[in-house]
Amino acid sequence: SCVLTEGPSSTLLLNVSGKLFEYTLKGEINSREINNVEQNDMLRKVTFDPEVFFNILLPPIIFHAGYSLKKRHFFRNLGSIITYAFLGTAISCFVIGNLMYGVVKLMQMVGQLSEKFYYTDCLFFGAILSATDPVTVLAIFTELHVDVDLYALLFGESVMNDAVAIVLSSSIMAYQPSGANTHMFDAAAFFKSVGVFLGIFSGSFAMGAVTGFTKLHCFPLLETALFFLMSWSTFLLAEACGFTGVVAVLFCGITQAHYTYNNLSEESTKRTKQLFEVLHFLAENFIFSYMGLALFTFQNHVFSPIFIAGAFIAIFIGRACNIYPLTFMLNLGRRHKITGNFQHMMMFSGLRGAMAFALAIRDTATYARQMMFTTTLLIVFFTVWVFGGGTTPMLSRLHIRYKTRQESAWLFRLWYSFDHNYLKPILTHSGPPLTTTLPPCCGPLARCLTSPQAYQVHTRTHTQTLIENVVGHKCGRT
Repeated sequence: SCVLTEGPSSTLLLNVSGKLFEYTLKGEINSREINNVEQNDMLRKVTFDPEVFFNILLPPIIFHAGYSLKKRHFFRNLGSIITYAFLGTAISCFVIGNLMYGVVKLMQMVGQLSEKFYYTDCLFFGAILSATDPVTVLAIFTELHVDVDLYALLFGESVMNDAVAIVLSSSIMAYQPSGANTHMFDAAAFFKSVGVFLGIFSGSFAMGAVTGFTKLHCFPLLETALFFLMSWSTFLLAEACGFTGVVAVLFCGITQAHYTYNNLSEESTKRTKQLFEVLHFLAENFIFSYMGLALFTFQNHVFSPIFIAGAFIAIFIGRACNIYPLTFMLNLGRRHKITGNFQHMMMFSGLRGAMAFALAIRDTATYARQMMFTTTLLIVFFTVWVFGGGTTPMLSRLHIRYKTRQESAWLFRLWYSFDHNYLKPILTHSGPPLTTTLPPCCGPLARCLTSPQAYQVHTRTHTQTLIENVVGHKCGRT
């Protein structure tokens, strides 16, 4: 039933299953207002659902990053990459967050900000802007054959800190200070958020690594299909279990590239590589295209010159506090030091891209989040155009050239030996049979765990080596 009451503004009361709903009638709508309604409806249609970014577009981008990883250079610099990605991202987040909190206080003092803007909002903004995405820089690095260690450091940091930034932002959202809307520091809530961060990241890592192990062979189409489905199901499974799908799919890609790739047929190796390259290319280009569209179609932009200028200064200071102090600490234990020119290039390469945009657009409900989204969008465009376009001149100015280093850290050599002798024979069809690496007493277990293909590969390799030795010996006598 419905009742229409007369008055200065007519009110419509609807009784639906015993619940009353009140609607206020504003009056007659003219043609201009009808056009505005139609225009807003059209804008809503071209506005993309942020969840689609995380559930459909980001998984192939992150998986391709892990799958195409140059493992040798990555693992040789793993300690430095983890330091930059974990500790550096946390430092950058807190530096940017605290500087922006000072900017917010300044805006409130001069009367430029009357809406609520909490300290946790500033930390969330710091987490968003801590996700670097030097896609343009790395593309130029590949074309110019820049030093492989510098490439590995930048690529590894950007891949890992995307995942760290997602978990860090989720942990900040879980920060629930005591008291009603105080948003002040609370020790219990702080340690709770740290625990959430560690739990989510470690759980996502374990799930991604475990689901990446697959033994497939001799069925090319089925191999490609299962390979693709396993990567996407890892993302969905992690999200369903309360973990972070991006972290899980990243380590799933790394694991599959290192182990499962060796189990595929020759046809499937080419097909899967091309498939994920195409998906990555399409998803990334769609995101960057939509960034340009969002600049004009987003209906709640908040342009604040003070906030935007403060954000630009904060990201440079946060990047500097990440790179230079941590590099000084790392150089104390590195055999091959990260030179000053490399540090300047890493500082220059701190572009913001698809991940920062996706995190910012995921929540634009409040005035603070709308201001952060607008500022993030401007920062992404500026860093991609200016820093991305200035990569080649910066490389020339810093005199960075192509170099190759063959030496490896002792931890890498230890892991490589263990992986080659024990893990690869169990998880793949490559590597030496376990009967040649395990003690004789473990013979039955070794034969059970080693696949027949591993014996065939080992026999061919051993025969080829003998032939080369014999030919070389005869040529030497001649």
